Amino acid sequence: MLELIARSGATATVPERYVEHFAEQLRGGLVRPSDPGYDTVRGVWNGMIDRHPGLIARCAGAADVMAAVSFAREHDLLLAVRGGGHNVSGNAVCDGGLVIDLSASRAVHVDPVGRTVLAQAGATIGDLDHETQAFGLAVPMGVVSQTGVTGLTLGGGLGWLRRRYGLSSDNLVQADVVTADGRLIVAGPEDHADLLWALRGGGGNFGVATSLTYRAHPVGPEVFFAVVLHPRSDASGALRFFRQWQATAPEEISALGVLWHAPSIDEIPAEYHGSPVVLYLALHCGSPADGERALEPLRGYGSPIADLSAAMSYLDVQQYLDADYPAHTKRYYWKSRFLGGLPDDAVDLLIGLNDAAPTPDSTLDLWQLGGAMSRVPPGDSAFGGRSAPLLLAIEANWEHARHDDACIAWVRRVYAAVEPYASGGEYVNFPGFYEDSEAVVRSTFGQNLSRLTALKRRYDPGNMFRLNHNIRPD
Repeated sequence: MLELIARSGATATVPERYVEHFAEQLRGGLVRPSDPGYDTVRGVWNGMIDRHPGLIARCAGAADVMAAVSFAREHDLLLAVRGGGHNVSGNAVCDGGLVIDLSASRAVHVDPVGRTVLAQAGATIGDLDHETQAFGLAVPMGVVSQTGVTGLTLGGGLGWLRRRYGLSSDNLVQADVVTADGRLIVAGPEDHADLLWALRGGGGNFGVATSLTYRAHPVGPEVFFAVVLHPRSDASGALRFFRQWQATAPEEISALGVLWHAPSIDEIPAEYHGSPVVLYLALHCGSPADGERALEPLRGYGSPIADLSAAMSYLDVQQYLDADYPAHTKRYYWKSRFLGGLPDDAVDLLIGLNDAAPTPDSTLDLWQLGGAMSRVPPGDSAFGGRSAPLLLAIEANWEHARHDDACIAWVRRVYAAVEPYASGGEYVNFPGFYEDSEAVVRSTFGQNLSRLTALKRRYDPGNMFRLNHNIRPD
């Protein structure tokens, strides 16, 4: 008999013969705690997460996923779903339950004539970009290439193309999904269109996506990328300028204003190493020449301590931040709030909070929103927060467990302090550890919540897929 964890949290006892039969159904294989490589397979990107699943189903395709979902349902097991394993909350794995691991399913197929891309559920942004850029195309994705495309898309998907071509989820045209009853269905514009609507920002509440099909757009191979740092002494002016500039910037530009501490690199004068700074990051997705001209006002403000802006390949831009977010070796805790604006007192507040950051790698990131992503009517997809002009991402990033309490406390302090400026919930891909999930679901999904709840009842009435910003069927 094997003791696992049930959805209720109680112990579920499963006869060994059922486990053996399940293993025989899997082309990808079943990993148990006693198997070689278990510790490697259970690991995820966030080094803070140290969970021990009872079983890990290494799914090689949709048939494996169907078998795994059916096994979990029949034995009432706690179920986690792993795509790229990059979700900061770590809910791609669970203690004692069953993990559906899709990380080996990474194939990407591009139709350069129809400008569509099919990606298997374990594909990363890097996998997708590698294939699409061979044809001068790109799908709007996130800003760290190791991120899995599936989880990112189901939560919306903010990246460097958001203002020109929308969110990742806005470009999702079809999905193969295994639902809680073990069926594989195709959610598209004609069949199960309601499910496709829910997948565009509603998270992993409705099933296991085994492949996603996207629209692609002409981007690259070269673009212009602005990287400009300003000192703490001009932080107030730099943020106020960013606030003014981003409100009227062309849609080809997607930018971030980042409160950070300067890294110790040769391109930055040594006297600023480790000191608070304001960093501008901005991509123009047109030609490099057009981008350089369009980004000149941002680069021309004040007296920066470093300007690392350059024309570079789109692939290099997509990997520019990768080194700052290594897998397994760093610990991460992130939350977010959509902001209705950035008045002067909010600017001063953020500067002080950045000064108090517990580690130099921690950041406060102001994402410029608007453009194409804001023109999608609220009822056309599940994603919330389209009307907000800015998103504040609150990132604690650190290396040692002894800093856990201080880093988590700082994020929660910032999250509470900016509440007066908040508008419309939070970005569900930066979820913390799903604290007060029900309140966040209500504020984030707003008028779409009742429709999402009805779809949850239809596709997952037993709430099998609950390790997320959970939309309860009741």
